[in-house]
Amino acid sequence: MRYDMIKDVTSLREVYPEPKGSPIDKVRYELDDHCRKFIAHSPFLVLGTSGDVSPKGDHPGFVAVLDKKTVLVPDRRGNNRLDSFQNIVTNPQVSMIFFIPGVNETFRIRGEGEITVDARLLAPLALNGKAPQAGLIVHVREAYLHCGKAILRSKLWNQDAKIDPRILSGRDFLADHVGRDREEFEEYYDQNLNSAMVEEGRT
Repeated sequence: MRYDMIKDVTSLREVYPEPKGSPIDKVRYELDDHCRKFIAHSPFLVLGTSGDVSPKGDHPGFVAVLDKKTVLVPDRRGNNRLDSFQNIVTNPQVSMIFFIPGVNETFRIRGEGEITVDARLLAPLALNGKAPQAGLIVHVREAYLHCGKAILRSKLWNQDAKIDPRILSGRDFLADHVGRDREEFEEYYDQNLNSAMVEEGRT
């Protein structure tokens, strides 16, 4: 079956008109007080790199604003896949979108990333005395607040929209994908999760 496809910007703009007004005017090229406040209250972001997206979460304000053009994202203990870091080494272009629970608007940053292991930068981001082993420095090229339409449409913060976890169990999902017995996988999963949480003093 053949589909009608768009393959160039000119054709795309025949379907969607050029943006104007606030969608253009809202773009900042450095972080002002509003941007800093949003970052300071955000416990969760999604990091986009070339060919990958990755969730990052921690206590509110876990991302440090180093100056008006630079932020630092600590890299806590994980699964060591390093998909994002490997992408950044070859292509430094990154995007981030910050979320705050209960807030419909999101905050977006586009820029260039680089990986640091500089102890002087990472030490202030220590959690219970344990500094992150590395961090992502993002040099801000563009920053702007994104309207809340997607959050409102999805009812993401609506308690009534939550599903019963028995309908979709992440552990069942993973156990089937890695080909492990459910009970065996659950023990493995809990051990890895708990060891990371204990090491960082979260339990």
